Amino acid sequence: MIFDKKNDSPRVGILKTIPLFSQLTSKEIATLEGLMHERFYDKDEIIFDQGEEGLGLYVVIQGSVSISTGGLLNKRKELAKFGSGMFFGEVALLEGTPRSAQARATEPTELIGFFRPEFLQIIQTNRSIAAKVCYELARHLAQRLRETTADHSHHHPAS
Repeated sequence: MIFDKKNDSPRVGILKTIPLFSQLTSKEIATLEGLMHERFYDKDEIIFDQGEEGLGLYVVIQGSVSISTGGLLNKRKELAKFGSGMFFGEVALLEGTPRSAQARATEPTELIGFFRPEFLQIIQTNRSIAAKVCYELARHLAQRLRETTADHSHHHPAS
């Protein structure tokens, strides 16, 4: 058996593990990868700020990202933390609504950005990739909605 690995960049390997891209073939992932933007951030560098227009989603290749809301660094409330192989900001693939939180690198971090203009391009030019990614995106957002709803139903105000 021959393993042809030379065509797969390390990024393709990580992208294959991301649930949003789990239904894609290696060739389709390579197509997507060509439309993605690599970004490096220093510790405590802001990736996007609360209230900024959302551009798209980010995949953490290495490092870690804290999502938080509120004021100054020491007064912020951390909502989530994302490490290698995780993604965040995916709602912005669908619409450019203002970001509901700040994303900040908590250590030197390498991200891949996949932004709405490129996503819209894929919808126009590659229906197969678009259908698979949209389906997984819908599943992911539905799951998140269920979790949010479940969270709220546990918090009964004190009577």
